[in-house]
Amino acid sequence: MKEDIDVLRRIVERRRSITPTMYNGREISVETIEKILESANFAPTHKLTQPWHFVVFKGDALVRLGEEMARIYRNITPDEKFSERKSGDIRNKAPRSSAVIAIVMEVHPHLVPEWEEVAATAAAVENMWLTATAYGVGAYWSSPAIIHHLGDFLELNEAQRCIGLFYMGYSDIELPPCKREEIKTKVRWME
Repeated sequence: MKEDIDVLRRIVERRRSITPTMYNGREISVETIEKILESANFAPTHKLTQPWHFVVFKGDALVRLGEEMARIYRNITPDEKFSERKSGDIRNKAPRSSAVIAIVMEVHPHLVPEWEEVAATAAAVENMWLTATAYGVGAYWSSPAIIHHLGDFLELNEAQRCIGLFYMGYSDIELPPCKREEIKTKVRWME
């Protein structure tokens, strides 16, 4: 039991946001991605709605995702705020990754409030992030305004919403320790 706690603590403390600009181009195997996705299925879910769904982009699909996101950015951005540089960054972000997973949440309003589905899906993503960390895979959850316009591209039904993109890739960058306030500054005990 102590060994399990030690391993879990090391993984939790090592988890970081590792962005596509930090990726080295090494491919993540399909088997590793499947293991990362399988861990999502063990997240807590009220009434067993299991609201998490995922769309995985690899290979040429990463280029198509980048192109679609740049197209959406152009369409939703007023001319005076549009930036060619930002459009290019958006276009190139996905292809820099080994894989990108669209995080999709399905709501069940007749069973639970939407915030519970968000919480369950976020817990599923944290499971994925910790598993990716254990495999040495860098990951980053991004949720730009563009994601709310990806429904048709992702072929989502009316009850589904894209709530983020989970970028993944290997990285050679040595990351500094995580900076957090001590937990005691965020906890109040009542007895």
